[in-house]
Amino acid sequence: MLRPSALPPRAGLGLKPAHYADIIESKPDVGFFEVHAENYMGDGGPPHRYLEAISEHYPISLHGVGLSIGAEGPLDKAHLARLKSLIDRYRPASFSEHLAWSTHDSAFFNDLLPLPYTPQTRDRVVSHVDEVQQFLGQRMLLENPSTYVLFEESTIDEIDFLADVCERTGCGLLLDVNNVMVSSVNHRLDPVAYIDRFPVERVGEIHLAGYDEAVDGAGDRLLIDAHASPVLDDVFSLYDHTLSRCGPVATLIEWDNNVPDFETLFAEARRAEAVMEGHQSGKTLSKFA
Repeated sequence: MLRPSALPPRAGLGLKPAHYADIIESKPDVGFFEVHAENYMGDGGPPHRYLEAISEHYPISLHGVGLSIGAEGPLDKAHLARLKSLIDRYRPASFSEHLAWSTHDSAFFNDLLPLPYTPQTRDRVVSHVDEVQQFLGQRMLLENPSTYVLFEESTIDEIDFLADVCERTGCGLLLDVNNVMVSSVNHRLDPVAYIDRFPVERVGEIHLAGYDEAVDGAGDRLLIDAHASPVLDDVFSLYDHTLSRCGPVATLIEWDNNVPDFETLFAEARRAEAVMEGHQSGKTLSKFA
């Protein structure tokens, strides 16, 4: 039996070393903390001591960035074993990964690279998700990507691709609203229409983040998923629309670069909770939150 995702329908923050002491001393009213799994794959040391102390008071969401769920080759068994060790040690309320690939043969790329949406890649992702869930004994959430290119060979719509993977594996989804905005602007799509078609009943966690903006070679807007600034108003508006469909769901503020002081980060969590309070219905529609 797979352990389900069980984060509270509140705002959470990414756990940063610069904030360890603030969190332990003041115990702020935060719904949960999320950590990148790869940052805690050592056997011991200060990161584990702080995470153990914080996990006594807060639910933990474990977010992977190196599993390479869409890679053509087999999954890295040693990496899976390290993940299982973390999950067995901390019993996180949620585990998530990206719909992306970052490995080829023995090479590892420090990027989350996109996939063509074809029956072949869908079958490969389904196989890998099944393998991960059975090995870890934990239901995983699969995150929609931010993309900058589209593949000519894609024959399946992204939402249909994600829904098919969920249907065939029983996994949940991590809906990154900022990624929806980034991809929609970059590909001249309607982000609201994307959310309206998204299988929100599968969503166990939502991500919000700030993006950077540039101009492409044609002079059009180009958004970059930077995680280095406050969440912008258009993303909060899209988040508000998302909650109108699914009700309050655990929501992470992602701020991984140019990390501010804790109070600035905490203020972003309070903004998200204010939006959630406008959608309180006593019960979320999500099966996974």
